[in-house]
Amino acid sequence: MEKGIISYIRKQFELKEVDIHTYSPLTLAYIGDGIFDLIVRTVVVGRGNANVGNLHKKTSHVVKAQTQAKMIGQLLPYLTEEEADIYRRGRNAHSPTMAKNATMSDYRKATGLEALIGYLYLEDQLERILFLIQKGMEQLHERI
Repeated sequence: MEKGIISYIRKQFELKEVDIHTYSPLTLAYIGDGIFDLIVRTVVVGRGNANVGNLHKKTSHVVKAQTQAKMIGQLLPYLTEEEADIYRRGRNAHSPTMAKNATMSDYRKATGLEALIGYLYLEDQLERILFLIQKGMEQLHERI
């Protein structure tokens, strides 16, 4: 089995294996937010060199809570039972903060999506993450 980036990071920094089922949904969302952002930025930059302001605008449109909430709504039929459970745990977690310019409902759904992305990343399932993000973008007819 081919190892993903998380395996290399664990090896390089001598991180021990952990049962990620013990992680809080907000911890999963924390790492998932970064991974989601990195993937979207990679796609945006991969589409061609551009003014940094334009790159940021395209990225921000996709990574904002409102778009993430719409995306997870379209992805629910594609989730496994376990993935849907991780999403619900993230969505139902009570965060001490909230995004500006987002409704509470959108913020919670976005947190659920980020928790799912974080979970899949820590499980070394980058291919699954990419499938879900690509499918979500297609379903929303978003072009970045």
